[in-house]
Amino acid sequence: MGQHSLTDFDYQLPPELIAKNPVFPRDNSNILIWNDKKIRKYADLDSFFEPGDVLVINTSKVIPARLRCSRPHSAGEGTSTFEVLLHKPAGDFLTWEVFAKPAKRLKDGDILTFAPAVTGRVKKVENAGKSVIFVTFLVKKDEFEDFLDEHGEMPLPPYINRAENAADKETYQTVYAETKGSVAAPTAGLHFTEDLLHRLQTKGVVIAPVTLHVGAGTFQPVKVEDLDDHQMHSEWGQVPPLTVEAINTAKAAGKRVTAVGTTSLRLLESAAQKGLLAQWEGETDIFIRPGFNFQIVDRLITNFHLPKSTLLMLVAAFIGFEEMHALYAYAIKQQLRFYSYGDGCLLERAS
Repeated sequence: MGQHSLTDFDYQLPPELIAKNPVFPRDNSNILIWNDKKIRKYADLDSFFEPGDVLVINTSKVIPARLRCSRPHSAGEGTSTFEVLLHKPAGDFLTWEVFAKPAKRLKDGDILTFAPAVTGRVKKVENAGKSVIFVTFLVKKDEFEDFLDEHGEMPLPPYINRAENAADKETYQTVYAETKGSVAAPTAGLHFTEDLLHRLQTKGVVIAPVTLHVGAGTFQPVKVEDLDDHQMHSEWGQVPPLTVEAINTAKAAGKRVTAVGTTSLRLLESAAQKGLLAQWEGETDIFIRPGFNFQIVDRLITNFHLPKSTLLMLVAAFIGFEEMHALYAYAIKQQLRFYSYGDGCLLERAS
């Protein structure tokens, strides 16, 4: 797969096209129907589906994963403050791998204060030349979710450079979110409403759930020019039996499988076995880039992604490298809104 390097996935985005806030109502966001070069509203999406098609949604729910904490200075005077972003649980739900700012000032064994009755112990592990930080929260397991709800902030991406507001706890969450575990939203699903989902089902479209807990690693930039050297972050996912049955039945009948978001697509392709879907649960670190052989997903609904990101590489694999650049140039020319709270597109897999 080594024909492209990191620089090949760069593009220039005018800063004013970065969406800082969502559109209301959700399904009033624009969606670019790429094959037809039409810009429609998500509310019109049911007209692009046929009875028997399958729409795959990621039902993972975002937790308020950004936390503020402090640590006494070693000299005994004053405190240092830190921001901790939960990445993924390590073992139980009380020990987390985290990203911390400023990470260099944290030491193995430090005790951090997150709330009057909640502290955490730091463990730093050297892995492949870099420090991996874990925090074990010293709180009862049945009180941890209440602690997060009260003290955590929604983990808005770094390019939404504003403070969290009260509305984000609802708008940075899909209407079908069920299983807590993501620390970043599966953003392609943010545009769906209960009414849109109902109209799709009334038309005969099968709504099939999967769960992929999105980790904070989704925001980590690719740092190597040779993509063969990139180490993909892993995320936990599950494809339930009823979804497997629905998709395999649809494929056998010649119907289309549409994934809502790169998270759903990555999970389905991780669970693919010789053109069929299998029940699946576990960690996936699948890296989809040009040259990848898709087996399950026929269409993809997705937002517009950052330059040089693995998500942009996935889009290039799905519709073709040159077509990806044409898509993004067209979206910029049409002044569509980019990134998590931005507009989206409906893409057909390259044959």
